[in-house]
Amino acid sequence: MRTAVILGTRPEIIKMSPILREFKQRNIDYFVVHTGQHYSYELDRAFFEDLKLEEPDINLNVGSGSHAVQTGKILEGVEDHIKQRTDLVLVQGDTNTVLGGSLAAAKLNIPVGHVEAGLRSFDRSMPEEINRLVADHVSSYLFAPTEVSRANLLKEGIDESSIYVAGNTVVDAVYQNVKIAETSRDPLDYLGLKRQQYFLATSHRAENTDNPDRLRDIIEAFRKILTIYNLPIIYPIHPRAAKMIKQFRVNVDGIMIIPPVGYFDFLLLEKNAKLVLTDSGGVQEETCVLGVPCVTLRDNTERPETIDVKSNLLAGTRPDIIVDCVDRMLGRERNWNNPYGDGRAGEKIVNIIYPD
Repeated sequence: MRTAVILGTRPEIIKMSPILREFKQRNIDYFVVHTGQHYSYELDRAFFEDLKLEEPDINLNVGSGSHAVQTGKILEGVEDHIKQRTDLVLVQGDTNTVLGGSLAAAKLNIPVGHVEAGLRSFDRSMPEEINRLVADHVSSYLFAPTEVSRANLLKEGIDESSIYVAGNTVVDAVYQNVKIAETSRDPLDYLGLKRQQYFLATSHRAENTDNPDRLRDIIEAFRKILTIYNLPIIYPIHPRAAKMIKQFRVNVDGIMIIPPVGYFDFLLLEKNAKLVLTDSGGVQEETCVLGVPCVTLRDNTERPETIDVKSNLLAGTRPDIIVDCVDRMLGRERNWNNPYGDGRAGEKIVNIIYPD
């Protein structure tokens, strides 16, 4: 059996890395199609190198564009490369790459495996929610990370025999990649930081960065936290956020804004932070696995398990609520149970696809 792995963003590369390593270790016949959805392929080549993964076999170079344009290019490009001798297509997550890759396979009657199936924010204004729903309903293998995700799929009428609770490959990725990261340079040294003596912040989602009121509220909350705790707030800034901060003339005085950092540096910044403020779904998971308190700058989350185990609080974007959530999270013990599995999700998924 020959498997096509479709990916196009760095979070997908990270979460697929345990599966790719398992494929390579077992000498399984597979190939990787990189859609080039968000980033320069040349930059991603270094990313694959850092993660000790083989370079993708195919690069579609679709680039940015509207959802329709981007998805259309992915559909066309993926179809061209999977219609010859492909027995299974694997996608991960909720991006336009997942939507285009899963649809292309389904139209060719090629079975689809969706890694991280069943996540739901129950907010269909989010493009990611539409992508998740479509991918799940055209997939033959639904690899749900938790029982919560499995229950979501069952409520939507998906056949129970197609659903496998395998854990989340984010756990595998964190465990495997922290070991690699710790052999490289320490970002705390070059940034002049001390362990658990700084806050880490990220905000990149359009509903936050493109809304001047929400963006100003988030930055005001950061400035209040800075004043209350007298600890630096490190903000590796996303290009979208940098553009909007400039456009809306938002005052960021006092916040330590730095350029985007590589995955290894970011992982170590997460691991050693006092607390992380974020609107990223992946960061909610990673902080939960690393035992670091998290406050999420959103009104909903498709990672409710982090709320349930008390590693995370939903704050929205009102400054007073964000500050209160920070105070509450810092008062909690870091002794929650990781709900995402034992770090063997990649192995379990490959065992299901390729049973002995």
